[in-house]
Amino acid sequence: MTGTTTDPSSARDKLLQQISEAGDLPALGASVSQVVRIASSEENSVRELSAFLLRDVGLTQKVLRLSNTVNYRRASGAPVSTISRAIFLLGFDTIKTNALALMLADRIRGKRGEHLRRELALSLAAGVIGREMARRGRFRDGEEAAIAALFRNLGRVLVAAHDEALYARIAALSESGALSPSQASARVLGCSFDMLADAVLRGWDMPDSLVGALAPLPAGRLKPARGRAEWLQQVAHFSGAMAAALTRMTEPGTDAHSKALLERYGAALELDAATLAALFAAANEEARLLASNAEVAFDEDGEDIAAGALLPADEPTEVTSTAATPAASAPPPTLSPDSSAINTAAKHASATPDALAGLVLDAGDSAPSDGCHASGKPLAARDMLLAGAQGVTEMIASGKFTLNDLMFQVLETLYASLGFRFATFCLRDVQTGLYRSRVALGETTPKLPKRFAFAASGAKDLFHLALQNDADLFIADATSMKIVNLLPTWHRNLVPEARSLMILPLVVGGNSLGYYYADRTATAPEGITTEESALIKMLKRQVLAVMAAR
Repeated sequence: MTGTTTDPSSARDKLLQQISEAGDLPALGASVSQVVRIASSEENSVRELSAFLLRDVGLTQKVLRLSNTVNYRRASGAPVSTISRAIFLLGFDTIKTNALALMLADRIRGKRGEHLRRELALSLAAGVIGREMARRGRFRDGEEAAIAALFRNLGRVLVAAHDEALYARIAALSESGALSPSQASARVLGCSFDMLADAVLRGWDMPDSLVGALAPLPAGRLKPARGRAEWLQQVAHFSGAMAAALTRMTEPGTDAHSKALLERYGAALELDAATLAALFAAANEEARLLASNAEVAFDEDGEDIAAGALLPADEPTEVTSTAATPAASAPPPTLSPDSSAINTAAKHASATPDALAGLVLDAGDSAPSDGCHASGKPLAARDMLLAGAQGVTEMIASGKFTLNDLMFQVLETLYASLGFRFATFCLRDVQTGLYRSRVALGETTPKLPKRFAFAASGAKDLFHLALQNDADLFIADATSMKIVNLLPTWHRNLVPEARSLMILPLVVGGNSLGYYYADRTATAPEGITTEESALIKMLKRQVLAVMAAR
């Protein structure tokens, strides 16, 4: 067995073979690479991240469940029912980091092992601390620090996931005090944990700045970074060290563990006792929530086994002196409101108290119910639509949005609240006269959104009738001959599996600008209730008010 071999190269080779045969690592790597790529996209990052997460139902539910915890929910108490709203309320970097953390925990197999749960808890906590440090950092694009911190522990996670006996041998050597974890892993495995993580991250084609953050730091008290790459490295190591000390800190900022962190990192990262205590307060509860949501914080008996019981990191744990350098914490950047036209539209679109009268959603409600009709439409459709309408109202009132972001949030609200299989919004191309899909959600092939287009003038089919008459259409049974005869040929050929559908035309001043479309692969005899219809129309009016103002 690997656990009894004395040949480090043999142990390493067997471990790598086990990792390769498991098949979970390539899928995780592809997902992580895509999220990192999305994060570097300036124009469509919010919509791309939302669409990516929505393709994984389980991950979407976990992100929404986490976003609906007391620590995240806004004072209004309105539940977060869409990923785009979660991003708007909590910030792109928060959702991105949480999603990466949940993916790491969910897609590394063998999660029942105690060692693995502990290592994953440490990684998740480090990611939260890294994000907090990024907010305080002085370097541009500092949010990479959260990703570097999250994957700083990847080598240990992989060993714990794929060969627990091997991990236990390394732990025993380390706990004896004779060797550090890096030295112990090198003796047993033939390479350090960091070298293993380096190889995997390079295989995922991660940016050099992220991979470089895993490199060892010099011993002793660190000096301020001379550049962004060195700062990322310092933050990644500090985040891992603080994550391991979280549950052992008795008086954050002044206890022995805090002093050890300040001695090593205080001058480099502009940390003093007060700043460290504030960082502890910001990160501790969120790290526990994230670990609990990822199902890695508790053992089978419900006992907390989070970071406090982890293997000791390659950092000092106790010193007699401290380095107290004044902190220079910068507040997170704020977005400037958009044009006055959008602010004018906000006055109209956010004036919804009368429309919302009688549609009161209990502020204590959390994530939407999982119950659905046979068609896939959620039983809680009305509450989900109401939460979506409130979210769109809040977005418009803030002025911190683009038209595309607003249209996407409405699209996601309709898609999630009504249980559609495919949903898109199409806008008219002035040059070609075609209504073309701009963004799509759901179970589709990559070609479907590109082919979802039709000419602005033509036969009197269902789409033209809806646009010409500005009529919202909710088709419970698209297989009835009356409806089939009205469906255009391009639609029947493109989505022959559609059994119920919705068309919401976007008409401003008599001009047809586009429409929302969605369908299911099952009929929907439950239809749309009066309250649901009113909320759908409200969502549409909010979009139209902004479109009219532009």
